[in-house]
Amino acid sequence: MAKLKTKYACENCGYETSKWWGICPRCSTAGTLKEEVYTQKSKTIEKQVELITLGEDVSPIKLSEVKGQEYVRFSTGIKEFDRVLGGGIVNGSLVLIGGDPGIGKSTILLQLTNNISDKKNVLYVSAEESLEQIKLRADRIFEEEADLLIIAQTNLEIIEKQILDIKPDVVIIDSIQTISSTTLDSLPGSVSQVKDIANRLMKICKKENVCCFIVGHVTKDGAIAGPRVLEHLVDTVLYFEGEKYNSYRMIRAVKNRFGSTNELGVFEMTDKGLVEVDNPSKVLLSGSDSNEAGTAIVSCVEGTRPMLVEIQSLVISTNFPSPRRTGTGIDYNRLNMLLAVLEKHAGILIQNYDVYVNLTGGIKLNEPFIDLGVIIAVASSYYNIPVKGLLAICGEVGLTGEIRNVSFVQNRINEAEKLGFEEILIPYSNLKDIKLKNKNIKITGVKNIKQALDCSISNVKKVKKGGEE
Repeated sequence: MAKLKTKYACENCGYETSKWWGICPRCSTAGTLKEEVYTQKSKTIEKQVELITLGEDVSPIKLSEVKGQEYVRFSTGIKEFDRVLGGGIVNGSLVLIGGDPGIGKSTILLQLTNNISDKKNVLYVSAEESLEQIKLRADRIFEEEADLLIIAQTNLEIIEKQILDIKPDVVIIDSIQTISSTTLDSLPGSVSQVKDIANRLMKICKKENVCCFIVGHVTKDGAIAGPRVLEHLVDTVLYFEGEKYNSYRMIRAVKNRFGSTNELGVFEMTDKGLVEVDNPSKVLLSGSDSNEAGTAIVSCVEGTRPMLVEIQSLVISTNFPSPRRTGTGIDYNRLNMLLAVLEKHAGILIQNYDVYVNLTGGIKLNEPFIDLGVIIAVASSYYNIPVKGLLAICGEVGLTGEIRNVSFVQNRINEAEKLGFEEILIPYSNLKDIKLKNKNIKITGVKNIKQALDCSISNVKKVKKGGEE
């Protein structure tokens, strides 16, 4: 009988050691080293697999001798999902989908399989739910009877045999943390199991030209559970975003070897599954009220899609020595920097006030071109004066208070004009980039935050805190 051995593996980076450490020596993450038990037999099998792989022809060739080929794509039947994937599913690709529990990962994959099952051979592998549970969800989502190939299995060897026998075009693995291999003695979801399963799925996908969608659990920090090497193995990594009590869901690509990583897909969760949102701007602005102080509309671009998003701010005095700054949907450090710029270059003494900033609709934006909108929303709440009606804003704010130019300025202007806005604030340096004449919207260029506040908030120079002259 093989002798049992113990090792400790980091759930974050995959680092392995024979001793337990409170902090991983490689990635410096606390509490991620977990104990795993393995046998020498398992190691021998791994070495045999590596030797077989090394027996392949791996002679190097010149790049000029490589024959390029175009990737063959096919649609998922869901336009928003196709957008995030870069235009559709690529044959032989490995796609990893992560997100919080209950956010809609299994639902959208079930909808995807139903859409393409009449044209493609699809195998749905459920390692968490029973076949009866999947049947109940399918009856709730689909009006007609769903004709899908499904299997409830957690053993990787059986799954591999089914893939080789059925030869499907698309395979759904839900989820990778609950699947285990008999070649390893560790528990399902451990670092060794996840790494081995991902490697074997990747090899079978490339060899058989099968597209595989893998569902991954996430940690409390929002990252996909398991070693980071899992994200390096796959071709595409998608993340579900959205608040628990909000019906809107966003799918964002953080890695895509076959397309852009800046695209965003917007969905609404209903009792019939996830429904596409063709015009996110109308949804994100549906509850806005231009007569309220502390509200500003920013024009942003996610990938190739322009959107208008409402920014709300609340500035209120505090008796505590350390005022509170809270940002929902935007970077916390960026918010602190913008507040410092506002105090330095606009003369707004905000050090004795709590500041809360929120992006409505549960959306998260990382682009710096919403800086000017945040500045104006905070100033509007501070002065208790509403921002000028039907005004859209875009611009990056520098540390000296200047407004830096933005990209895709024409797309931002066109989106604001399409939704009936009468004016848009843009950086002065972007005025030369405007090629088309927009007749129904006024375009105002500003050089610094003082000009921006004068153009967006009326009588800002005469008004003190609380609206008192």
